[in-house]
Amino acid sequence: MRFLFFIFLLISFAKSSESPYELGKSLYMKNGCYSCHGRDLEGMHNYPYLANRAKGYMSYKLKRFRSKISENQQQDLMIPFALNLSDEDIENLTTFMYEFVKEESKKKYDDKFYREGDGGS
Repeated sequence: MRFLFFIFLLISFAKSSESPYELGKSLYMKNGCYSCHGRDLEGMHNYPYLANRAKGYMSYKLKRFRSKISENQQQDLMIPFALNLSDEDIENLTTFMYEFVKEESKKKYDDKFYREGDGGS
């Protein structure tokens, strides 16, 4: 019994150590949001971009979708995705959307100079 309690404690501690950004990112990927909004939140086809949007606005929209409220037929597609989101899930998702930075942009610029060739003759 103590062993199970210890395992449960470790799992809960491991989950809580993730940042809201990382939790939001995993939720975004797990729920398949990328299939319409893109892996880089750039939006695809007629679906809007989500990268670096205001947290308050995105939270407002997700809570409306969760309440089965939409403004047009295209937004109706979001309702099934938002129905099972908790307030914490919405907070994590909006943090991910607001703070999103492309993975390639995170890499530091390499300013090393390499001499190659014969000088451009």
